[in-house]
Amino acid sequence: MLVDKNRIERINEAELKKKEFVAYWMQSSQRLEYNQALGYAVEKANQLNQPLLIFFLINSNFPEAEYGHFKFMLQGLQEIKDDLKAAECNFYIVDYQKLEDLEKITGKASLVVSEKVYLKHLRQWKKEAAQKLAVPFYLVESNLVCPIEEVSDKEEYAAYTIRKKINSIRAKYLKIYQREKLQNKAKIQLNDSGLNFVDDLDRYLEQMEFKERISYDNYFVGGYQPARQKLEDFVKNKLKDYDQKRNIPHLNYQSDLSPYLHFGQISAQEVALEALDSESEAETFLEELIVRRELAFNFVYYNQNYDGSLKNILYDWAYQSLMKHKNDEREYLYNYQELANAETHDKYWNAAQKEMMITGKMHNYMRMYWGKKILEWTADPETAYQRTLKLNNKYSLDGRDPNSYAGVAWVFSKHDRAWQERKIFGKIRYMNAGGLERKFDMDQYLSKINKLE
Repeated sequence: MLVDKNRIERINEAELKKKEFVAYWMQSSQRLEYNQALGYAVEKANQLNQPLLIFFLINSNFPEAEYGHFKFMLQGLQEIKDDLKAAECNFYIVDYQKLEDLEKITGKASLVVSEKVYLKHLRQWKKEAAQKLAVPFYLVESNLVCPIEEVSDKEEYAAYTIRKKINSIRAKYLKIYQREKLQNKAKIQLNDSGLNFVDDLDRYLEQMEFKERISYDNYFVGGYQPARQKLEDFVKNKLKDYDQKRNIPHLNYQSDLSPYLHFGQISAQEVALEALDSESEAETFLEELIVRRELAFNFVYYNQNYDGSLKNILYDWAYQSLMKHKNDEREYLYNYQELANAETHDKYWNAAQKEMMITGKMHNYMRMYWGKKILEWTADPETAYQRTLKLNNKYSLDGRDPNSYAGVAWVFSKHDRAWQERKIFGKIRYMNAGGLERKFDMDQYLSKINKLE
């Protein structure tokens, strides 16, 4: 099946020179199934009757990546490595140091294919690569259901402004995808290139230096097969009650797929199709998986200040309201370390922080409450925003993701509406412990977290 042309973008002007192989730079789609970037690389290799080289660059200095993030990712890469070895495909994992490493890998390539990316440091990396490469460089949209620029050419205001745009085209892209079979499987040797190849992923991880070595193995193991198990369990046992029970903190009626989606270990397209193929009503889940998630990607793609100043990401009413109440007296003030250690007066907030630190994921409803309290307990909104991002990115497996940046921004009213004005929050939506207690059995949530400890 050919990759849809709307997913494909050529980002340099180099001429095609038929050399020895086609190269696929795997990065944000760390999987073999429903991977249109890989599929397009196979298509081009077959057209040229050349073998395919798949490579992955591990950057040990990747921004804000912690031990748990690397371990989860490397578990997935080990699965890919084993599968590609069994399929007799060329696959190299390289310890990336500088852009010249990319040139060494692709020096004998006819062309290079990779995935479209959205966060600014990744976009800059691909842009610099395009300028360096002397062969055609293609990016293929493989981590969203609908191509981002086809949906919209600007930053969208809220879910209601993007929903109709997405839903009008989603059927075109919610189709089963199977890539062509690679015809030429000739062996490609890179051993004399002066690159630092990573063969033993466990050893590589152990040699990396981290201040903390927090692992989430008891709750999340990386890879496509563990992701499929999560998906099948969700569709079979949770989807039918998702609408009614997804927000109840002591239950787990969420899909738990966000870490796998973040690393591209499973495709949102495959997840959506599985939900649609079930006997359960799937639209509430698809609203989160497609509309809300792709709104988040729209936000970081069209607003490159997503991790910077609130002034440049919030609507004027929201920013002015927060500034009006910037100097309001706070009953409680906590520094970053007290928050990181879950040392506040609020037992529900502490439990949510511990859930994230222990499992690598926080229940989504509690994450909203958790973020609102950081705003309330920090001396000013800008510091609160950076603090919330830092904590989420450090401890969540799905941190450093468009969904995470948009979720944190939502705490400060991004994609939300104005509410009744109050102290500290201004017209920003407010949440408190009393609201949790009215809606949920919070003692059961506390008991759930105590058992984790």
